[in-house]
Amino acid sequence: MSLQIKEINPNIGAIIEGLDLNQLNDQSIQDIHSALLKHQVIFFRKQQLTAQSQVQLAKTFGTLHIHPIYPSMDDAPEVIVLDSHRQDLRDNDLWHTDVTFSQTPPLGCVLQAIKIPEFGGDTLWASGTAAFNALTSDLQNKLRGLTATHDIRKSFPIERFGTTPEDRERLENSFRKNPPVVHPVVRSHPETGEDILFVNEGFSTRINELSEAESDELLNFLFEHAVKEEFHLRWTWQEGDVAIWDNRCTQHKALFDYGDAHRIMHRATVNGSIPYFKKAS
Repeated sequence: MSLQIKEINPNIGAIIEGLDLNQLNDQSIQDIHSALLKHQVIFFRKQQLTAQSQVQLAKTFGTLHIHPIYPSMDDAPEVIVLDSHRQDLRDNDLWHTDVTFSQTPPLGCVLQAIKIPEFGGDTLWASGTAAFNALTSDLQNKLRGLTATHDIRKSFPIERFGTTPEDRERLENSFRKNPPVVHPVVRSHPETGEDILFVNEGFSTRINELSEAESDELLNFLFEHAVKEEFHLRWTWQEGDVAIWDNRCTQHKALFDYGDAHRIMHRATVNGSIPYFKKAS
């Protein structure tokens, strides 16, 4: 039985209906993988995934990542808990691609809505392929030869996340384990071969081949361009929703516009590979 797919935006996003993610077979898993490659982020309503089902679904894409900062579930260490009453989640209200401060940024994520505020807390996703394709050919060619530095410190400043001696020690240990890394400004998708604009406001700090002034100017332009309305969607959560996104070709932003209201999300993150750019033959 084929999936019931409703496209959200011509560039990104689809809703998939008629499927219980707690009960998957080989064909439905293959269909989910195909839909993700085509739509970049896919959504499922009214799922109520168990922690172990979330882990098993995420593992169909690869091995799972353990985040160096956020806490995880006791019975599922692969699933991190994003709880607005336990953590400072303001850093997520910033366009970013997850964990690009790593040599091998994640392939993607499986995110489940556990508790949703009455108002606010939407998440936006933007397509890096659509953003790259909309650039002029001259700028595309220029970007293909550049690299950028990505740094964990940009989104996890010690003055916000190191407020206690224990937090500071843990954060400084994460900094030591995750020194700044260099990725291509344009990466190739390892499965589709598409070119992707691969810098993000959350972690990209410098284009290495340019002067500091030129780098700042170009990065600021790219940060703004990459998230234009025509390249992104906005998702209003309901409890039990599940989103799966391809982290290799998207950015996202979780709006922190709900004040002291309680918002809880569970996320499983799939390990990725070293980003590369492959010139067309």
